Amino acid sequence: MDAKRTILAYLARRRTVTGGELRTRLGVSRQALSVHIRNLIEAGKVVRSGAARGARYMLPGRAPPPAVISRVLRIRGLDESRVWEELAAGLNLSRALRPNVEAIAHYAFTEMLNNAIEHSAASRCSVRFRLGPGTVSFEVRDPGIGVFHSISSKLHLESEHVALVELLKGRTTTMREAHTGEGIFFTSRAADRFVLRSHRIEIEWSRVKDDVFVSSPRFLAGTAVSFAIQRNSRRRLDEVFGEFAPEEYDFQFQKTKVLVKLLRRDFVSRSEAKRLTANLEKFSEIVVDFRDVKSVGQGFADEVFRVFAHRYPAIKIITENTNPAVDAMIRHVRAQ
Repeated sequence: MDAKRTILAYLARRRTVTGGELRTRLGVSRQALSVHIRNLIEAGKVVRSGAARGARYMLPGRAPPPAVISRVLRIRGLDESRVWEELAAGLNLSRALRPNVEAIAHYAFTEMLNNAIEHSAASRCSVRFRLGPGTVSFEVRDPGIGVFHSISSKLHLESEHVALVELLKGRTTTMREAHTGEGIFFTSRAADRFVLRSHRIEIEWSRVKDDVFVSSPRFLAGTAVSFAIQRNSRRRLDEVFGEFAPEEYDFQFQKTKVLVKLLRRDFVSRSEAKRLTANLEKFSEIVVDFRDVKSVGQGFADEVFRVFAHRYPAIKIITENTNPAVDAMIRHVRAQ
């Protein structure tokens, strides 16, 4: 019997167990057990409660029920900080969560609720905050104009999908005098799972799968946001900011990453490249991620790596996840 099956069989006979009990049962090291447990948690087969030496493990059906607070809120005069304070007090988050996880949840929740307050044009919104045995999560839902429609109409873009591409770059806002456009960008990177849905577009950031996914679900009026992070996460908010606002740029949001695969058409046209590079001149460093992209056309590569690069020579352009065919095309246009 392999280690994972042994763990599940052992948990089936007990309500909860400690890591020490599991190590004794399996005869493995702390590091080896950590790998098995992490895989089982990510697969939804095991739930963790508590942190560090106080952690206990159980089957999902035996976990204590989550603590949930749901509210319907009038947006006029709403203060997101006060809403957070009420939730944090009601769920005793300062004791229930590690300081780093509480800080991330605080930042993410207030940023997403502020978006509904400032941008939705709705009269009401709903929030649902869930403190589970292994995960802390929340949802913010408004019946307003929709995040992608708001961006496309106010910035005069041709479609909501183009608005999506702009949003993913970061520093995209329809209220530049009051907002930096950083909230969704950094919240998506602080979460274990973050989903943004509006109208017929849904985008999901998954830390477990280390990827971003876009789908076209049924029409949803307004905007729905969901966020989740493991309670035992050791991620820190300053690390999340530091990746894209590093010391070399005076801790300013000057670095971004763009996923080529999220463009709608084949990666051959110069117009698609112009869409990709639009407004990227506001950054000092751009990471162009070619994950899942098998090939690009000469016009696309030329626009990004020769025309744009020559127009903005101070901007550092880095590539990731390229295959030999894409590398060859980039080298070709850079040599022109």
